[in-house]
Amino acid sequence: MARPIAKDHDEKRAQILNCAAQVFAAEGFDRASMNRIAAGCGISKANIYHYYAGKDALLFDLLDSYLSALHARVCVDPAPGATPQDRLLDTVRAVLRAYQGADDHHKVQISALEALPEDKQKVLRAYQRDMVNHLSAILAEIAPDPLAADARKLRSVTMSVFGMLNWYYMWNGGAGSDAREEYAQLVTNLTLKGIEGV
Repeated sequence: MARPIAKDHDEKRAQILNCAAQVFAAEGFDRASMNRIAAGCGISKANIYHYYAGKDALLFDLLDSYLSALHARVCVDPAPGATPQDRLLDTVRAVLRAYQGADDHHKVQISALEALPEDKQKVLRAYQRDMVNHLSAILAEIAPDPLAADARKLRSVTMSVFGMLNWYYMWNGGAGSDAREEYAQLVTNLTLKGIEGV
């Protein structure tokens, strides 16, 4: 007979994922041990193995949970009547708000995704690709014809916007909602109008 799922299963799993994100971010995925994660969670290593077969499974679930939630917040249908410029600001805000409190998860995504087997990477990269395509489509609506028609240049602009967002935690770790709102407006203005629009 299968072992019943504990009432606190989801909470325990979330606790393990958050502890793993902290340990992986601080020590690096390769150097981090299940013992260290268990100690950070205040549970036994055997208890972690009840949830995850190993470190790779733990890393995949951590990144899958993080990226699927991020994807759900970023790739949304536009509000009725929203202009492409409104949608750009909304998307930039959504990314920065989703990143709030997730610096460890974000660092692990950047540093450890490639440690996973190729089939697992493919699942995670699909979330990333959808978010890039979502932002790129908005920028294509805003961009003048030469840029919108140049796929390589449009991708460069799209990735530059994500670059401004993805590294925000490096110089403004722990930034609150007001700071993120201000930065969202700055990135949007810079993208739309250049340095003169800031």
